[in-house]
Amino acid sequence: MQPSGAEVHQRIARISAHLYPSNPKMGDGSILERTNCRAKGGAPGFKVAILGAAGGIGQPLAMLMKMNPLVSVLHLYDVVNAPGVTADISHMDTGAVVRGFLGQSQLEGALTGMDLVIIPAGIPRKPGMTRDDLFKINAGIVRTLCEGIAKCCPNAIVNLISNPVNSTVPIAAEVFKKAGTYDPKKLLGVTSLDVVRANTFVAEVLGLDPREVEVPVVGGHAGVTILPLLSQVKPPCSFTQEETEYLTKRIQDGGTEVVEAKKGAGSATLSMAYAAVKFADACLKGLRGDASVVACAFVASQVTELPFFASKVRLGRTGAEEVYQLGPLNEYERIGLEKAKKELAESIQKGISFIRN
Repeated sequence: MQPSGAEVHQRIARISAHLYPSNPKMGDGSILERTNCRAKGGAPGFKVAILGAAGGIGQPLAMLMKMNPLVSVLHLYDVVNAPGVTADISHMDTGAVVRGFLGQSQLEGALTGMDLVIIPAGIPRKPGMTRDDLFKINAGIVRTLCEGIAKCCPNAIVNLISNPVNSTVPIAAEVFKKAGTYDPKKLLGVTSLDVVRANTFVAEVLGLDPREVEVPVVGGHAGVTILPLLSQVKPPCSFTQEETEYLTKRIQDGGTEVVEAKKGAGSATLSMAYAAVKFADACLKGLRGDASVVACAFVASQVTELPFFASKVRLGRTGAEEVYQLGPLNEYERIGLEKAKKELAESIQKGISFIRN
């Protein structure tokens, strides 16, 4: 049986509303509510927003999240090029419904009702640029986006990728405190790229499949604040002093390695997107109620005297439900920890002062 003209019209309106939720109107005054704009058979799941979806990290991140079966609705927000990325990603034949949002005026629409918000927004690091240089630009971007989160989805779990993470997480915390919505369990700085690199580089040295290797990486997410705990690698193994120093330095300088290899054409975008999706998937499994979901993240912490610190956390329905202690460290790691804490304290304070002053 051929569909009637009215049915065809409604289908067209539904497709249009998927792509252009801020203007879902098609001729004859037909308007479809966003909640009804779903592909048939779409599995129930979580609503996820990516802020900065048109950037170097945002685009591959959006593609990989569209492939995640735990995602039912995927909102893509950016200040430029969001409609194009949305159209492109929306053609993928996976269950998640994709909607695009362009510019500050559509930020609230992008955030309303979200379960998980992933923030890769900001400028990338360029050759010769320190993470401190990034701070001046990205701090303001993160503040604006977090003000939107506090207003529109205060209960969402936030995965913050925007660098420098050591400062942007404290910035986000201060914004949420000002708004009266701060829940330390729900604010997670994404340090998973350090873990992904550590797993890969250690596997190369050991001659193993990286998927079989697990390296805890603690501290922060920049230079010497990145502290791989090579004494706690699984499967258990031992390294010479030379191997330890080589691996630690390579893991700490992983971002610089990519920036230099790309010769000014970008930073670590693809591996960052992969690592971010790996972490986001862990957060979604925690939200679903899966048991024993553990990952490293930069969170409000009492593991050290610092207010924020990256370590293993157990993820659950309310976010980081348990923050694990560091465990036994060898002498090399204890010295590294003191170096990490010194630099980390300054970066954290810089973020706090950005909002308070």
